[in-house]
Amino acid sequence: MQALDKAESEEDKVSRNFDLFIMTLIVLNVIAVVVETVDSIYEPYKVYFEYFEYFSVAVFTIEYLVRIWACTADVYYASPIWGRIKYIFTLSMLIDLLAILPFYLPLFVALDGRFLRVLRLFRLFRIFKLGRYSSAFQSIVMVLRKRREELVISVTIVIIMLIISSSLMYYVENEAQPEAFTSIPATMWWGVATLTTVGYGDVYPITPLGRLLGAFIAILGVGMFALPAGIIASGFESAMEQKDKEKEGKK
Repeated sequence: MQALDKAESEEDKVSRNFDLFIMTLIVLNVIAVVVETVDSIYEPYKVYFEYFEYFSVAVFTIEYLVRIWACTADVYYASPIWGRIKYIFTLSMLIDLLAILPFYLPLFVALDGRFLRVLRLFRLFRIFKLGRYSSAFQSIVMVLRKRREELVISVTIVIIMLIISSSLMYYVENEAQPEAFTSIPATMWWGVATLTTVGYGDVYPITPLGRLLGAFIAILGVGMFALPAGIIASGFESAMEQKDKEKEGKK
């Protein structure tokens, strides 16, 4: 019995170390994508960035293939062929594929230089791989999934308010500022900046009625955009309480 417990402990240790290695590699990859845009850093060490990319893609590719091979251990994906096909099209595996696809695609398809630059940005999808190894990411996904109905309702309300406020401001300010409030879609830029209380100041009302309406919309925006934040915060609080209860139950 002690030997079995020891073996399980060793397996857990190896699993934790592997997860830590992959998480570290993902973070370093994201940092590399960001740093590559700084010519003064990238150009002198370009070859090292390339070697690091080759190493990362090799690790992520092996991990991707091993997961496809081993997925049949799950009863849901037990079928040797269709089980693996279903597993390949799960969200987490599609994210894994997008993380390595920018490296392999140019090898088989001739791509325009501009498209290739955009494709390389897909390497940032590697950060979403953290969701498989990080409990924090898993908690975020769980909260968003549980609160999706409330979030959809709150976002819908915000969109409605944006349309109404932009329409009203267009009809109030268009005559005084035809170059700034040219149309309702153009006025939506002002609406977004005001409802989010950012207020860039490049477009603003100058008529008394427009300023009164703008002040009202700005105050309303504080409350409206606080709704999604409150819903998510409430979801996290419930999730933490549930985790605490599970920990106490295990004890």
